[in-house]
Amino acid sequence: MDTDYRRYAYSGPVVNGFGQIVADKWAGETMATSPMKARANFAYRIKTELGLVASAKLVLPGKVTEVL
Repeated sequence: MDTDYRRYAYSGPVVNGFGQIVADKWAGETMATSPMKARANFAYRIKTELGLVASAKLVLPGKVTEVL
């Protein structure tokens, strides 16, 4: 099983499940196999950085981009 990890970046707002802005400008990079997995990695990092519970719903409305 050969997985191809790529570097992804996100820079933009973070919104909770109620539509409230949690962070107006958050930026980070991660290694993942797909943009969807990268988005999940970013959500996990934000939850740990902000001290939120694992079940908290977060939305990253910005675009996850691949870093070349």
